[in-house]
Amino acid sequence: MVDLSVNIGDLNLKNPVMTASGTFGYGVEYQDFIDINSLGGIIVKGTTGSPREGNPYPRMAETPQGMLNAVGLQNKGVDAFINEIWPKIRTFDTNIIVNVSGSTIEEYVETAEKLALVPDIVGIELNISCPNVKEGGMAFGTSCSSARQVTRAVRNVFPRHLMVKLSPNVTDIVEIAKEVEDAGADSISLVNTFLGMAIDAETRRPLLSTITGGLSGPCIKPIALRMVWQVADAVKVPVVGMGGISSASDAIEFLLAGASAIQVGTANFINPSISQEIVNGIADYLVRHNFNSVTELIGALELD
Repeated sequence: MVDLSVNIGDLNLKNPVMTASGTFGYGVEYQDFIDINSLGGIIVKGTTGSPREGNPYPRMAETPQGMLNAVGLQNKGVDAFINEIWPKIRTFDTNIIVNVSGSTIEEYVETAEKLALVPDIVGIELNISCPNVKEGGMAFGTSCSSARQVTRAVRNVFPRHLMVKLSPNVTDIVEIAKEVEDAGADSISLVNTFLGMAIDAETRRPLLSTITGGLSGPCIKPIALRMVWQVADAVKVPVVGMGGISSASDAIEFLLAGASAIQVGTANFINPSISQEIVNGIADYLVRHNFNSVTELIGALELD
């Protein structure tokens, strides 16, 4: 038997495989395909202070080796999550982390304060890729100043695990990571989607109603892997890696690059049992390479 357990700060995971926000619903949607309790954790879909309808259709488009999405954080709001959804998922025997999104620092804080009142929510993932309406629509995570401000504001009201999810659409992601670490993040997850677009050449129109959207899937993996390696080398808090992971081999690459855990995203749409398959694949890899624990892989990239 090999030991698959890992720690992300004060969070104990039975294995390093989590599911990414927005690709796994609230977990109940996948119960017919996998044992949710077999995962290290799930990150539920983005939750905002007030209900959101999301963007107009079409808001998803397939691309070579990936997909574009512009769903627009459609959700019922934090009150409905706490009162209607949380009672249905709280019994899962895994770490359930709530992804928190917002358009203003005040909205982030309000949402985090309400979640802090629910004692068995172990942590939140702060999505700082959202547009800051008070700064002309620039994403919180693309500015050192705004990334620091929103992280610190939420840290002040949420006492449990605070994971901050970084946007890759920046010049230097390491500088952003250092800012959120200094502002109180317990861990850092990366990367969120890359900004992209697609055009229908026959109709000469964009495939998304919003023209641009977030690119995810295997096509972004090499860039995501590079960013995870850079950030893991620069910060002291644990790093959770994601971006195009669709196999155990992909997951192991992120662990070798320095990630303490990983999140599976777009691959869930293609193969709803992929997360559990990745857990099994990591265990098989450890046996084949004579490792006793998955922690032996974290940051074990050989450069000489």
